[in-house]
Amino acid sequence: MTTVTAEPAAAPPAPLSKRRTNLVFVTIVLGMLLAALDQTIVSTALPTIVADLGGGGHMAWVVTAYLLAETVATVLAGKFGDLFGRKIVFQISAIVFVGGSILAGAANSMLMLVVARAIQGVGGGGLMVTAMALIADVIPLRQRGKYQGALGAVFGVTTVVGPTLGGLFTDHASWRWCFYVNIPIAIVMVVMAARTIPVVRSAMRPVIDYIGIVLVALGASGLVLGLEWGGNEYAWSSVTIIGLFAASLVLLTAFVFVELRAKEPMLPMHLFRNPVFTVCSALSFIVGFAMLGALTYLPTYLQYVDGVSATASGLRTLPMVVGLLGTSMLSGIVVSRTGRYRIFPIIGTAVMALGLYLMSTMGPGTGPWLESLYMFILGLGIGLAMQVLTIAVQNTVAYHELGSATSGVTFFRTLGSAFGTAVFGSLYSGQLEPNLADGLADSPGTPATAVQSPQALHALPADRARPIIEAYADTVNYVFQWVVPVALAGFLIAWFLKEVPLRDSARAGAAELGEGFAPPDSADADQRLERAVATVMRHAKSAVSSDILADSGSRLTPADAWVLGQVHWRVRIRGEARIGEVAAAHRMPPEVLVPAFDQTVGAGFAERDGDRYSVTAAGQRELDRLSAAWRRWLDDRLEDWDLAGTPQDRARLDRALDSIAARLLDEDARNRERTAV
Repeated sequence: MTTVTAEPAAAPPAPLSKRRTNLVFVTIVLGMLLAALDQTIVSTALPTIVADLGGGGHMAWVVTAYLLAETVATVLAGKFGDLFGRKIVFQISAIVFVGGSILAGAANSMLMLVVARAIQGVGGGGLMVTAMALIADVIPLRQRGKYQGALGAVFGVTTVVGPTLGGLFTDHASWRWCFYVNIPIAIVMVVMAARTIPVVRSAMRPVIDYIGIVLVALGASGLVLGLEWGGNEYAWSSVTIIGLFAASLVLLTAFVFVELRAKEPMLPMHLFRNPVFTVCSALSFIVGFAMLGALTYLPTYLQYVDGVSATASGLRTLPMVVGLLGTSMLSGIVVSRTGRYRIFPIIGTAVMALGLYLMSTMGPGTGPWLESLYMFILGLGIGLAMQVLTIAVQNTVAYHELGSATSGVTFFRTLGSAFGTAVFGSLYSGQLEPNLADGLADSPGTPATAVQSPQALHALPADRARPIIEAYADTVNYVFQWVVPVALAGFLIAWFLKEVPLRDSARAGAAELGEGFAPPDSADADQRLERAVATVMRHAKSAVSSDILADSGSRLTPADAWVLGQVHWRVRIRGEARIGEVAAAHRMPPEVLVPAFDQTVGAGFAERDGDRYSVTAAGQRELDRLSAAWRRWLDDRLEDWDLAGTPQDRARLDRALDSIAARLLDEDARNRERTAV
């Protein structure tokens, strides 16, 4: 094993105190919470919004506008964060998000609300991707795994409990408070970000694939718009719908050609040569399609057909949430222990199809317990299918493709969510009008305005309300019937998923709830590598630093290692090391540290010049042994990360691992005080 002496290209920022680190994390969590919550918070409010603003045919756009804008913003914000610094991009994203929230809360038309939701999506996408990147900027690598896992869990849980919170605001304040509630939280977050988050600039200058981003954004929007308008605003055979689909096809074809030639493509086309990536991307699309589509339209069914309040409709979707979270955690634990993952998407998509079919049989006579069971089954299927997809991709791509492949799977899941909501909306709108016409014909004397609101509908006499309620039930059932084939297609696709033995980092990541939901993250391969290392360290069964010291063959005692680490790190970052500064950093009198420093000087590993200390040649040799031991530890756990890589890719991986080993050595300097004192 070659001795490691490489230093990171750029010095890491000075470490934050534990208190400031926690404040930074709270700030980041607030950003992630707001962005994730607004993906689904409006679902329970949609019936009330439609009753107030009209435009029921555009209901799905309230969700899809946010999702599409978020998808594009995550790509741009990640690059802008590298270009201008993550802190400023995080703050600007928060301000954009607040602006969109104000406009959404004040909307007096469905068009204004949709535009406001798109602005929110731009801010939300920026908040999510910079939140994940800020963790890498400010949290030491050794501690990063627990923070990243917690942040991913916040993203996942918030996404699926959003409908319940939206119902609470709708019933006890106004649907507008689904948006206004963001304002005070975002203001607090901006102030905290200004005071707590350090300014860290990336050493790299990213190349931004503007053309590719614009083409995929326009192409996807055209497809969603065509699906939304087709059969509702315009006939499927109309020039407008055919033109939208044709233009989208041209734009997406152009996107493929641009990506084939781009220096740093948004979505490298060669990834599709990897069958695992292709299968997982398709399954992520289908899972997102089913999850967000169901979460968006289930509250509509429950409010119109069962006559429950917005809050109750959110609470009634909790069985689906419980099933989803339960099987996500269970499958992750099993995969982490066994290393086998292929069976879960197969079973998950089958159960998902069963759940959708059962939900398509619901009607006014279906009891709440049976409805809850059907929703629970759907949640079980989604949770089983989604947890392992990101892990499977990370496990099978070469190192240099790691970030792009993981971001690609997340991209397809978000895109599937947008398409799912649009298709659900198109089917719903196209079927509702004739069904309501038939219902009104069977309920003579009922004004059309009485059927626009769930409250007004259930205020009608039972005999007059029944035909209208059945019309809504038949409409939502029709939607779920048509989505069953999509889930069955996922079941067939899942059989093509190839199972590859999981590397240690992938097995450790499988147990993290956040990995299944995979919030948007940087596409940078080095950041992905650091995240994997942090996850492995978090799940290590013993104190890694002690093992490294023992394995290194170094003559250093734990106290010597700590002192040398303190001196080495401070000289490299600040140009000098003074015992008073070390003592102040650890909140102890300098006299307490003098014996340890004197011992290290006496052993010949450090030398003293007044109150300044430096590492001797002998001390540097011992530090090199420790760094080499860290590198061996990393190699043992990431031995197959050069899978299918070129010699250049292996060299890049070697440099990244050398950099991580040096940083871990620096972090040792800040984690051995208990041993040294």
